[in-house]
Amino acid sequence: MKKTPDLNGADRFVAEVGRVLDQRRFQLFFRGGAATPVRDAVAAYRNADGGFGNALEPDLRCPLSQPAPTEMALRTMDEASAWDADLVRDACDWLERNEAVGGGATMVEATVTDWPRAPWWEPEDGRPASLIQTGLIAGVLHSRGVTHPWLDRATDVMWERIGELSAPGPYEMFGVLKFLECVPDRDRARQAFGKVGSLLLDLKLVELDPDAPGETHGVLAFAPKPESMARALFDAATIDAHLDKLAAGQQEDGGWTFNWPQWSEAASLDWRGFMTVDALMLLRANGRL
Repeated sequence: MKKTPDLNGADRFVAEVGRVLDQRRFQLFFRGGAATPVRDAVAAYRNADGGFGNALEPDLRCPLSQPAPTEMALRTMDEASAWDADLVRDACDWLERNEAVGGGATMVEATVTDWPRAPWWEPEDGRPASLIQTGLIAGVLHSRGVTHPWLDRATDVMWERIGELSAPGPYEMFGVLKFLECVPDRDRARQAFGKVGSLLLDLKLVELDPDAPGETHGVLAFAPKPESMARALFDAATIDAHLDKLAAGQQEDGGWTFNWPQWSEAASLDWRGFMTVDALMLLRANGRL
């Protein structure tokens, strides 16, 4: 018997521990709320330089602008249909002023070093482009039809790196797939996905067993929606099993949790509020809510 999520329990959980941003996301998506309050909540994380910081990415508790919270700001405005052209333009200008060597976005800027953060947020020597941040940001900008010099160079970087792709990690694949989902050259994207999809399976980056323990990345991480490009890689039974697992993941307190290492109580609570809204959105997109 498939479990039906307790929407009221989730509402109470997000109200109790969630950030204002995630409370407003919940109200928008599940209680008929407006999009403008989501935009306003996103804008609260904006810095005067146009980038975003201030722990919008909960594991990166740096007040200064960074690529990861800037990506989260753009993604959140996109999903909420709260797209703000002025905020987006300023964010792109910040990305251009701080672009990686050769174009794109770094994984994290060196300004993070004096601030609390999860141990995996370490700047890379030489400031190379990150497939994760560059792909995620370029993807959402392309999906909205944005034009900007930073995006032009980032797109060239992504095509070059995808052409050379041989041993990506699962997080890098998130950036690659987002880019391929949204880049305007659809013929080239479909051709590239032939290689990318094979790597996803051959390198076992995706966990097919929904009950596998630890920090795994299941099929819904790479193919969250029925229309996702990677959905064709998995059969219906596998998708259903992972949706069953997600629906059953609601905790007694009404919220969902996450499977990567926890290092900060504050960050964990922020993530749980965010992940609770995301879990419900994913279930609804797949006809489970």
